[in-house]
Amino acid sequence: MPQPDDGSLPPGDVAALLADARERTLLLISSVPEDELMNQHDRLMSPLVWDMGHIAHFEELWLVRNLEGPVRFGEMPGMFNPFENPRSVRGELALPRLADTLRHLAGARRMVLDRVVEGGTGTADPRLLEGGYVYRMVAQHEYQHNETILQALQLKDEDGARYRAPRAIVPPAGRPVRADAEGMVRFPGGTVQIGTDDRTAAYDNERPRHAVELAPFRIGAAPVTNGEYAGFIQDGGYGARTLWSDAGWKHREEANLCAPQFWEMRGGEWWTRSMDEEAPVDPARPVCHVCWYEAEAFCRWAGARLPTEQEWEAAASWDPSAGTKRDYPWGDEPPTPLDANLDQLAFATAQVGAYPRNVSPVGAYGMIGDVWEWTASDFLPWPGYQTFPYPEYSELFFGPDYKVLRGGSWATRPGAIRNTFRNWDYPIRRQIFSGFRIARDD
Repeated sequence: MPQPDDGSLPPGDVAALLADARERTLLLISSVPEDELMNQHDRLMSPLVWDMGHIAHFEELWLVRNLEGPVRFGEMPGMFNPFENPRSVRGELALPRLADTLRHLAGARRMVLDRVVEGGTGTADPRLLEGGYVYRMVAQHEYQHNETILQALQLKDEDGARYRAPRAIVPPAGRPVRADAEGMVRFPGGTVQIGTDDRTAAYDNERPRHAVELAPFRIGAAPVTNGEYAGFIQDGGYGARTLWSDAGWKHREEANLCAPQFWEMRGGEWWTRSMDEEAPVDPARPVCHVCWYEAEAFCRWAGARLPTEQEWEAAASWDPSAGTKRDYPWGDEPPTPLDANLDQLAFATAQVGAYPRNVSPVGAYGMIGDVWEWTASDFLPWPGYQTFPYPEYSELFFGPDYKVLRGGSWATRPGAIRNTFRNWDYPIRRQIFSGFRIARDD
């Protein structure tokens, strides 16, 4: 079997990487009837068969056609081009049936593996193969669609026919988290390194690594919990105009916000739903399914603010005593099931403190996993940013319309998260698995 001599991944590693992504995709949809895969259950999300077809075409574009010459993301077939067909219209498309989509997924994969095994690793842009970047990019793309598939399935609530989640993990019970009297930890400030120069897995918006000067600040020792958020509700937070920005108040009124999405009052007690499981709200778990405006209002109520994304990354990754940066809060080792509530199979958040290793150098717990954490920052390029390999991933979204989220959620695959990973969405979005933590000037 030919071995690459260009710094790429060995063929066996490529096959294992891509197989891991595909196995999870097929597991997540395995209990969903075909008609439900074809239907669009909410205009915020795609029909699931669209996601599957898009995954197949993305892989074919970057791992088959790209070997024959330069490609552009815009060459994605129209039906599966997200810019030509935004989510709101995908339910109206003449989508292929499930069997045809599965054949396309399998066929594209066979072509990829045949070429890899045969040593067909030439590409119009050699940078794509450095460290196996293009293979990791394709795997991460599928991982990210795994999470959007779960967002769609969480929204599905038709006639009680909810998604039957293949739960395989029960997270440990929570433990106390060390914090000051206000539930916070201190970052001493100074010059820190933000971003990364990694070119084996990191996306272009994570690069380059650069120095930032930060003033001292304090940040929540843990994400805001359901219990803390319930206190905001009980104190009239949703009706207190002074806690909301103009845009936030307008959205609160238009959307009739009164609690996190999927919360429901039953007999004087808050209940919530995660996929097919309903239970009383656990006060020890991070609050989930809140939008940026709700997070902003809570912070004002608490006499705090949202952290900037530079503060968030510094608190997650920077060791002030050593002057070094970590890939993950606990170190540079990739996540395992003992490190953080990731990888989907718990299908819910875990209680704060359940993963004792998931603590950053300054003592912030849970900055990877459980919930994506809203930050105060708009999604903008880092100084020295260069688009690679296509502008449609990052460049087209830069600007004030999107707010940055960090840290991943329980629905995030381990291969698609790190301290430098940047997610973004509109500030009104709640179907994402989103929470937040507070910050204060020191």
